[in-house]
Amino acid sequence: MPTPAAVFAGLLVLLLTSGAANAATGPETKALLAWKASLGDPAALSSWAGGAPVCAGWRGVSCDFAGRVNSLRLRGLGLAGGLQTLDTAALPDLSTLDLNGNNLAGGIPSNISLLRSLSSLDLGSNSFEGPIPPQLGDLSGLVDLRLYNNNLAGNIPHQLSRLPRIALFDLGSNYLTNLDNYRRFSPMPTITFLSLYLNSLDGSFPDFVLKSGNITYLDLSQNLQSGTIPDSLPEKLPNLMYLNLSTNGFSGQIPASLSKLRKLQDLRIASNNLTGGIPDFLGSMSQLRALELGGNTLGGQIPPALGRLQMLQYLDVKNAGLVSTIPPQLGNLGNLSFADLSLNKLTGILPPALAGMRKMREFGISYNLLIGGIPHVLFTSWPELMAFEAQENSLSGKIPPEVSKATKLVILYLFSNNLTGFIPAELGELVSLKQLDLSVNWLTGQIPNSLGKLTELTRLALFFNELTGPIPTEIGDMTALQILDINNNCLEGELPTTITSLRNLQYLSLYNNNFSGTVPPDLGKGLSLIDVSFANNSFSGMLPQSLCNGLALQNFTADHNNFSGTLPPCLKNCVELYRVRLEGNHFSGDISEVFGVHPILHFLDVSGNQLTGKLSSDWSQCVNLTYLSMNNNHISGNVHATFCGLTYLQSLDLSNNQFTGELPGCWWKLKALVFMDVSNNSLSGNFPTSPTSLDLPLQSLHLANNTFAGVFPSVIETCRMLITLDLGNNMFLGDIPSWIGTSVPLLRVLSLPSNNFSGTIPSELSLLSNLQVLDMSKNRFTGFIPGTLGNLSSMKQQNNNSRIESSETHSRDPSQLKLVQLNRISTFSRRTMPSPPSPVDVYRDRVNIFWKGREQMFQKTIELMTGLDLSSNLLTGDIPEELSYLQGLRFLNLSRNDLSGSIPGRIGNLELLEFLDLSWNEITGAIPSSISNLPSLGVLNLSNNRLWGHIPTGSQLQTLVDPSIYGNNLGLCGFPLSTCEPTLDEGTEVHKELGDVWLCYSVILGIVFGFWLWLGTLFFLKPWRFSFCNFVDHVAFKIMQ
Repeated sequence: MPTPAAVFAGLLVLLLTSGAANAATGPETKALLAWKASLGDPAALSSWAGGAPVCAGWRGVSCDFAGRVNSLRLRGLGLAGGLQTLDTAALPDLSTLDLNGNNLAGGIPSNISLLRSLSSLDLGSNSFEGPIPPQLGDLSGLVDLRLYNNNLAGNIPHQLSRLPRIALFDLGSNYLTNLDNYRRFSPMPTITFLSLYLNSLDGSFPDFVLKSGNITYLDLSQNLQSGTIPDSLPEKLPNLMYLNLSTNGFSGQIPASLSKLRKLQDLRIASNNLTGGIPDFLGSMSQLRALELGGNTLGGQIPPALGRLQMLQYLDVKNAGLVSTIPPQLGNLGNLSFADLSLNKLTGILPPALAGMRKMREFGISYNLLIGGIPHVLFTSWPELMAFEAQENSLSGKIPPEVSKATKLVILYLFSNNLTGFIPAELGELVSLKQLDLSVNWLTGQIPNSLGKLTELTRLALFFNELTGPIPTEIGDMTALQILDINNNCLEGELPTTITSLRNLQYLSLYNNNFSGTVPPDLGKGLSLIDVSFANNSFSGMLPQSLCNGLALQNFTADHNNFSGTLPPCLKNCVELYRVRLEGNHFSGDISEVFGVHPILHFLDVSGNQLTGKLSSDWSQCVNLTYLSMNNNHISGNVHATFCGLTYLQSLDLSNNQFTGELPGCWWKLKALVFMDVSNNSLSGNFPTSPTSLDLPLQSLHLANNTFAGVFPSVIETCRMLITLDLGNNMFLGDIPSWIGTSVPLLRVLSLPSNNFSGTIPSELSLLSNLQVLDMSKNRFTGFIPGTLGNLSSMKQQNNNSRIESSETHSRDPSQLKLVQLNRISTFSRRTMPSPPSPVDVYRDRVNIFWKGREQMFQKTIELMTGLDLSSNLLTGDIPEELSYLQGLRFLNLSRNDLSGSIPGRIGNLELLEFLDLSWNEITGAIPSSISNLPSLGVLNLSNNRLWGHIPTGSQLQTLVDPSIYGNNLGLCGFPLSTCEPTLDEGTEVHKELGDVWLCYSVILGIVFGFWLWLGTLFFLKPWRFSFCNFVDHVAFKIMQ
């Protein structure tokens, strides 16, 4: 039975409670309703109504026994607005204000300081901005202050350090600073929890913190603090249980004094500038649950002493510069559930002793130098394992089938190792697996059918292996699959129709395999495919017309297959298209019906198809296009002036189409253009000019096989980066300007054949030190060949890497790069990583050269090609001896001119020469014997000249058996022409030489004999002597007169 006193007390409480339910009806009610109205009367506060009892019916409102509002808890209600309209003076008894997790914004009003009873203020996770009002320092009863995760800025008010009862102080994740370096801060002896993480605090370790001796939780991470970690920290803060100084600029070694922090459970000092290795004393801190040291340059080894931390649950030493093996003693960490040792230089094997870490859930050893096999015992001993990441090592051997014992695995990354053998069928038992990446290994065999049981799998990456066989039909059972990446294998057969059952598929990469047949016609129906690649297979038939029905397609490559028919019309509405490659197929149809407005399109290649139609003005809206290749199609019409709006365009290839008319005059608004090819069309008119002040980045310009007219294009003078210039087979005329030698100093290929250029060959060409190919054939040039061409330094250099062959194939897409993110899609393996491409490679530069009897295109080997072609002009004079200085020449064609004189005697210096044509000239004399020194000479034509004498012999010359190469030279003999008569010739020569000698001797003897005969007569016969003297006197007398 309750006592009378108890009954009275109960009635009193009931009375007071009943009164409290109705007491807050005056200023408090009015203040709260006014604030609610300023928030837009949110539905979350619908219970706040004038007729409802405030203390009993209003959501989040509590009152004390006196009926005064003392608590306002409105956490996570999505409230939007501010605090400026809250009348804090009307709430004098409010002790708790919790507005965490809303959308409140604006400044924190200073009148919050009027809440004199406030002990707990939580405004965290909102959007408050501006400074923290220093008036908050007047809240003398405040114990708990949480302003974290806002947009607060400015200095932390020093007044807050004087809050006499403060215990929890959290200002983390703002934009706060400390311009006065805490000089005005006071010690905070009552504080136990201090968090200032993710601000802009700089300077050394705060002194006021060291004077706040009761702190147990300290988080200064993600700031700009520097200097050393104080040795006095354990002495000043002996009660620390949590210490986080990560992501700052602290330097020096990890202080040995930290070993004195006997209560410390979490030590996080990652991402600083700490050095000196991982100290052994950390192994003595037996209370540690978390140790985070990664992101420093510690260096050294992993100390085996860490194996003594029996309580450790979290270990992070990634990217710490460690050069070490993995100590087997770490297997003693029986409570460890997270270990990240990645991004170091760990060597040796993965110790089987690690199986002792039986609570392991997440294990990372990626990006190291580990070798050996993967111990199967790890998977049988870690039943809680959820993530195993061992990618980017040199692990070898087979994937252990025992991996299936880790039935909770969600992530399995083994990519970029040296693993061999089959993919274990047991992987199909990992029914919780969501991400499986075995790419860039040496795995063989077929894709196991059992993988179809992985119904939770979202990503399957098997690319860059040696897998064979078809894709199993069970692939359709993997209904959660979003990413299927199996490129660069030896897979074959047709795509199974079950692939259309993958209703979540977004990324499909099949390129570089041996697939054939048609693609299932329903692929893409009801999907939102983002990336699709069929490239470099043998697919045929039409592309699925529903492939892009989701209109989410961004990257689409189907190049180098046997596809035919029209392209999916839905491509036109895929506004997020970024990269498209369709070259090397048999697609047909009107291109304007397939492509439309694609504002972020970056790369498009539809070359080598049978597309027709005209280019619409829609292309002007593809404003981010940088690479456009439409060559080798049947596209016609004019090139629209709207193309000039593609100001980011770097490579443009419209060659081998049916374009007509003139290029628009605004053409040179394409200020980013590096490669341009409009050759093999029916374009006409003068080539567009540009302002002389324009400095164009153009490196390669191809205009060949059109009907362009006018003089040498003046715009070229502004292209100082030009490497290749091909103007062949047009109607250009006039002289070659002398500025060609100075305005385009990087020119490597100059091709001008089959035009109407005239005048002399400018000697300034010799200033082009990079020139490798000069073709001025089939023009009307006159005068001599400048001897200064012998100064072309690039033609002097012997590049003897290989014999040159023409090429008409495309190189591997150079934009593929190695990725290292864990969320990557594809990667180049270490065994296939290409060297960085040069701009010439990126833009597929090429040149047509008359080579070995026919015009051929050189692309892959263009940098090795060196030659000179001045044939079919009106050149006269001798062949300059200086041309024999060009020892890098692979072809020399001077045929069909009016050249005279002899073949330079040092022609044999051109040791790389493969093609030499001097036919149809007036060259005389004998063929120099040095020509037999040309070991690579494969084509020679000296016909239709005036050569005579014996054809030299040599091992390479003996392979040139066609007699026509020496034809119409009446004085030549020897192989392969008629045999010379060596005995008769030699006797004739000997008799001729002896006759000449005797003639000289007879003349000399006659002169001597005649002189002495005349002198002797005068001496011995007096009448003769007297008559001679009289004659001399008479002549002298006449001269004197």
